[in-house]
Amino acid sequence: MIKMYPLEWFDSLIINSFDADNSSVKVSEYELENLRKTIVSESKKIKIHIKDSFFELKSKRQIRLLIRKYHSSLVFLIDRVVEIRMIEKFNSPEFFRIFDLIVSSLDDLLSFVEIRYSSFISLDQRVSFSYFSIWKKETLEVLKNLIKKKENTGENDLELEYVVNLLAAPLHNSRNSKYTYRQILYYREIIMELEKLNDQVTESVGFSNLDLMLIRMNFNSREYTERLVNRIGRYLEGFENLSERLEKLLYFCKKLSKINADLKLTFNPSQQNLISFLEYWFSSEIRFAEKKAAILIHEQIDGSIGSEFVEKADSKLECILSGDQIGLILRATDEARIIKAKSMNYIFKSIVPYLSTPVKRNLSYQSVRSKSYNAEERDKEIAIESLEKIIRKIKTY
Repeated sequence: MIKMYPLEWFDSLIINSFDADNSSVKVSEYELENLRKTIVSESKKIKIHIKDSFFELKSKRQIRLLIRKYHSSLVFLIDRVVEIRMIEKFNSPEFFRIFDLIVSSLDDLLSFVEIRYSSFISLDQRVSFSYFSIWKKETLEVLKNLIKKKENTGENDLELEYVVNLLAAPLHNSRNSKYTYRQILYYREIIMELEKLNDQVTESVGFSNLDLMLIRMNFNSREYTERLVNRIGRYLEGFENLSERLEKLLYFCKKLSKINADLKLTFNPSQQNLISFLEYWFSSEIRFAEKKAAILIHEQIDGSIGSEFVEKADSKLECILSGDQIGLILRATDEARIIKAKSMNYIFKSIVPYLSTPVKRNLSYQSVRSKSYNAEERDKEIAIESLEKIIRKIKTY
């Protein structure tokens, strides 16, 4: 009667009987037949025990825990048989028959658990090596035929072929055989979606039909992600005008927001979800474009102010007279009514800012005006000489 550990007999047979250090392991035809009968008998007992345990337990939580324990234990034992089979000392037809018999029986128990109690099994539980081996062979064949089918219809597409190769690459890795039901379910669903793509999928601008499907299916392959953002990045670099580039980025974000991605399934569980990465990448590109545009606008404003300042500075006329001497002449033109203005202050304000002297670039019209009332004799003499020089020049005309 099985009580504490229903798989104890199988466990003991696999772990202890086929010990790699035990060099005296031999088997006869008689022992092989007895072993076969015992395996069949133990398998029946285990099935009965699972059924009885199921009806004894009242809590769904307890039932779920029980079924998952059976499942993980059976997967472990099957994988262990596969490992032992690779040991050189057991490389004989007799032992292969025993291993095949054990694996076949354990696979039958595993199928019994999976089919009868499927609602209690988690998608994150690992499949057995034998299950994985069969599924892997079938999946690689399907992927190979997918490319051939596209080639035969004249729809061969390099981008599609690239994605198919990325899907096949982990399956070719013999060291990676620990797949979960969720990962296998992902492969089945994405292959179905790839088979539905009947039109040409490559597009040089933005997201292609293939891209949209892969984003929705959360195909978060690192290689594909880098390839996608590099392609979009090259496309955006073609827009030298920042406003156009920003407009395209916002368009891509809008298109991305309409994709209803399924985040329950993923190609690589250790990588970030594809749509989350793309949203972050686009938002970073938008922030960069906005900051760059702001810097350029600021530089343009500074440049226009600087050019205005230079233009104003260059428009100054240099006078060989000093500020005091200029003030005397301007005061005289006002008081003699040669220049008529609403006030003397207005004359100084209108003319002085556009004048400079050999020793002073910027003159204050208030200062020039005030000093015109307290002029020195020497300044008066120079001002008069300057005016007389003008008179003499006019007489020559």
